[in-house]
Amino acid sequence: MKLAGAGALAVDSAGPANARTNPDCGETFPSDFRWGTATSAYQIEGAWNEDRKGESIWDRFAHTPGKIDNNDNGDVALDHYHRYRDDVQRMKALGAKAYRFSISWPRIFPRGGGEPNLKGLDFYNRLVDELLANQIEPFATLYHWDLPQALQDSVGGWESRDTAKAFADYAGYVGAKLSDRVRNFFTLNEPTTFIKLGYGTGRFAPGLMLPRARLFQARHNAVLGHGLAVQALRAQARPSTRIGIAENVVSAVPMIETSANIAAAERAMRELNAAYLTVILEGRYTDAYLSAAGADAPKFTREELRAIAGPLDFIGLNVYTPTYVRAASVPGGFEVLPFSKSHPRTASPWQYIGPESLYWAPRHLQEIWNVKEIYISENGCSTIDEVAPDGVVDDSDRIMFLRSYLTMLKRAIAEGVPVRGYFHWSLFDNFEWSYGYATRFGLIGVDYATQKRTPKLSAAFFSEVIRRNAVA
Repeated sequence: MKLAGAGALAVDSAGPANARTNPDCGETFPSDFRWGTATSAYQIEGAWNEDRKGESIWDRFAHTPGKIDNNDNGDVALDHYHRYRDDVQRMKALGAKAYRFSISWPRIFPRGGGEPNLKGLDFYNRLVDELLANQIEPFATLYHWDLPQALQDSVGGWESRDTAKAFADYAGYVGAKLSDRVRNFFTLNEPTTFIKLGYGTGRFAPGLMLPRARLFQARHNAVLGHGLAVQALRAQARPSTRIGIAENVVSAVPMIETSANIAAAERAMRELNAAYLTVILEGRYTDAYLSAAGADAPKFTREELRAIAGPLDFIGLNVYTPTYVRAASVPGGFEVLPFSKSHPRTASPWQYIGPESLYWAPRHLQEIWNVKEIYISENGCSTIDEVAPDGVVDDSDRIMFLRSYLTMLKRAIAEGVPVRGYFHWSLFDNFEWSYGYATRFGLIGVDYATQKRTPKLSAAFFSEVIRRNAVA
């Protein structure tokens, strides 16, 4: 493929933070740093009803008129199910050393459980073998939102503990079958997102707007599903298997780097992620979270909390946008600042640009919870691509985004934050959930009518970053 185009910081109360001492303060990233890309099954695979695959909640949701912009759906998507070998070659040409992909639960268990579908498993066996044959390390995500519709219909999806248990059974089965070649597994991708938008606002599948008590219980059942999946993987996968979760954290950024604001940002990071990452890393819900929930707080047992907080080998952070905070004399000791009307955004209206979030999110993870291994499991931006007559997209905005965010990531690593890899979202333009095909996050452009893939200028930039192991 030819690429297109050519420990706490010591701070002064009113001054910036001083860098921590670290032996690796040069321009390059660590020599064993993993550079990769990320995708998800529903967004790229297509083949929505082939080889005995079951219906997912996204199949049902996208087939419902009016739910997706332009009534788009993932029936064909990028046809990756049939084109995966060529797509792996594109990863290889990019220079990627790792690939984060998701496994479609209803491909493996069409009804959510019961008899496994060996044809579905065979696809992932072939994909993993193809990656390894091309020296690309597979990182598998077990759940990227495509819940079997059968579980939504029969037990209410994540409103039920039965779904958490079914997820663990599925995770254990996949771990037993693939962990001879796949060493790293993410359990859930962004529980905060699929619960909030799928069960809270109705914007995502399954399209529900639950009252608070039921919504908070679904939150708990999602993190319980994570914990039970970790137990199942530990029991059934190879002993060398490494397990984590990928969460779209609220990245608390001190608006001004003073000691008071940095301390406030740490408090905010813990409290604003209380329903998901905090309970996973601490085994308890914060007092403030339970107090705010009141009578609507989730019902749980001590045994469930112990399962939720099972030891992990790494944490994945999906980082897109900052949440600016400052110290305040209010309960919690912090306040969240609104974005100004002119704050820069990407082509997606929800994505405010804040490169410093890629410094503070992993830094907080280390400072608050002493996490020893961190991956940036997603980071990227949407753009409005202008395609030249020769098919080239000179996406200067994506290059600007990547250069600024990666510079902040390098700052964190130079100060000793244990970030071991970075997965760009996404390898390709793809089906972007409720936005359909209107927004584009890919390094490689896709003509959806012809399935032609064309690397953008940002692909050349990212390839050069990988080659240098440094920001280009």
